[in-house]
Amino acid sequence: MAARTAARAAPKAKAAIPQLAWNAVRPAPVVLVAGPEDVLAERAIGMLRDFLRTEDPALEVSDLEADAYRRGELLTLASPSLFGEPRLIRVSGVEKASDDFLLDALDYLEQTAESTTLVLRHRNGQRGKKLLDAIRAGSGGGIEIVCAELKKDAEKQDFAATEFRSAGRKVSPGALRALVGAFSDDLAELSAACRQLMADAPGDIDEKLVAKYYGGRVETTAFTVADAAIAGRHGEALIALRHALDSGADPVPIVAAFAMKVRTMAKVSGARGGGAQLASSLGMAPWQVDRARRDLAGWDDAGLARTIEALAATDAAVKGAERDPVFALERLIGVIASRGRD
Repeated sequence: MAARTAARAAPKAKAAIPQLAWNAVRPAPVVLVAGPEDVLAERAIGMLRDFLRTEDPALEVSDLEADAYRRGELLTLASPSLFGEPRLIRVSGVEKASDDFLLDALDYLEQTAESTTLVLRHRNGQRGKKLLDAIRAGSGGGIEIVCAELKKDAEKQDFAATEFRSAGRKVSPGALRALVGAFSDDLAELSAACRQLMADAPGDIDEKLVAKYYGGRVETTAFTVADAAIAGRHGEALIALRHALDSGADPVPIVAAFAMKVRTMAKVSGARGGGAQLASSLGMAPWQVDRARRDLAGWDDAGLARTIEALAATDAAVKGAERDPVFALERLIGVIASRGRD
């Protein structure tokens, strides 16, 4: 590709590389995908892969985990093949990279391979700073895709609009607002809701359709309660619970939302391996593994065990074993917000 050749030939010394939004990704010899928002990173890397495949269906795709890397693997994958097929090399976990990977990657920047796109996924932190500084200074002729956390509703609406637009579907502003209102706490769940609507409903997406699918879904509110409690925000979780109950939520699916979150955390707790490898072995998506690991901050195995016992008792309570299901829910939130230490 001409653009890639020009980028490779450009002076490396003081050039600042382009910093692009996730949905503006384009090919380059090196593509640094940086920032904590995994959903945006997955979208950007997927869009890049799809674009490269439209250019050449013979594209070879390889994956490396930077923390489990062994010296020489990158250069082996990037070496020219007999038939000269284009290559896409995706490297995950650069924020946890081994010394061997950092050494090889810095060497690779000095002479990138022809017809090869190297994607480096770095979530956050100082590990690999020398490599990131070199890329951002222009070494390797790369670009950076910025995947910062989306905090404003307007940003999340833009994300949802892109989900529909990329699939060639039309969505009304009211539908976008309703979706973001229902799934504002989790970008992955927002994305899943958009895709579910597109899979199930033909034609344009409007507010009435969103209300039909998600307006009565207690789980959207239930996950807000669960997320606050798991993060240790006891008061916020109780307020969210009261709001959910006042909106007509039933306690049973609220407990189910808690159970789903805690079960995922229990599966991931103590498991070893990179996100992609672990997700495959557990039958989960990589973002689910990463989210569970973030949720596990401050938890230990004993706290998880006590919480699972409390969940079982609360499930029975809200199904008739106790007189006051709301009190049982409030008691469960206390256990979870204390990370099972009460």
